Amino acid sequence: MNQIWSRTKHYLHWVMLGGMLFFFTKALRHHWEEVAAIRVDGTGWFCLAIGITASLLAFVWSGLVWGWTLQEFKYRLNFPWLVKVYLKTHIAKYLPGHVWHYYGRIWSAKQAGVSVNIATLSVVIEPFLMISAALSTAIITSQLSGTGSQNTYNCGLLAVGLVTVLMIVHPRFLNPLLQLLAKLKGKKKGCPLVQDSAFKLQRYPVKLLLGELGFVALRGAGFLLTFMALHPVSPSQIPMLINTFSLAWLAALVLPGAPGGVGVFEATAIALLDRSYSTGLVLSVVAVFRLVTILAEAIGAGLSYLDDRRFSHKYNLDNTATAAELVRID
Repeated sequence: MNQIWSRTKHYLHWVMLGGMLFFFTKALRHHWEEVAAIRVDGTGWFCLAIGITASLLAFVWSGLVWGWTLQEFKYRLNFPWLVKVYLKTHIAKYLPGHVWHYYGRIWSAKQAGVSVNIATLSVVIEPFLMISAALSTAIITSQLSGTGSQNTYNCGLLAVGLVTVLMIVHPRFLNPLLQLLAKLKGKKKGCPLVQDSAFKLQRYPVKLLLGELGFVALRGAGFLLTFMALHPVSPSQIPMLINTFSLAWLAALVLPGAPGGVGVFEATAIALLDRSYSTGLVLSVVAVFRLVTILAEAIGAGLSYLDDRRFSHKYNLDNTATAAELVRID
């Protein structure tokens, strides 16, 4: 039964990806003249440069939030090292499977002395925090843009989803689940999970939730600046555009599709903005924003790699564990 589900899930993944790419390609072909007519002036290039910077800062900030997550489980690592690990591994999300960036962080944290259970939990909890941040942003911006009152049903669904995710990361729900996992793992002789007293949340992760709100805000700013580079944006339109980004980014995070959310984000953004802007403009924005995102990720990974090389050559060290300067909080 598991093999059948595994195969079905695999084929479903590619069917959805193929459908979204077909949708995007068909729309691009029908509106190619509109896309080709769009030009970027000097101000637009400046907006794109700031958009790349905002996106890069978002990934740096997310690396800091990862460090805060490890602190919640009584581990403290050197933050610059953590950010570099996060940036170097983040670009691996485009590899098939969409798990290699998580694996890279778990492996690096383990090499630095963090227990594999805490390292795994620190990356598993991240998507739930990001989902709550995206849902919160979508609800707030829908009210600011006035679309919330027009579509109460959708806002209600978002609110239910937000409450559900907030309950999942609550210690009263999460800790018993972790204890259950510990008991199941404890059946295996010598399993370290049972011995790890840090394998639980001591308090509600408010700081982590606020941190992920900052991440979504920076990513939304990158999307907004990309839009401004191609088309004028009035202040009244900003909440709607941030709302669109939040929902599209959320869909890319939770729905199956290509690694890195490629295709899901674009299709969702086009569907949400198609009534407010020309299809050609929206196609151009989502395509350029994907390029902005990839450039920011590549720049972050490249700078982190070069800095690690410089550090290791300067001190002749193995920069995996030594540079982390692990300090355990007793």
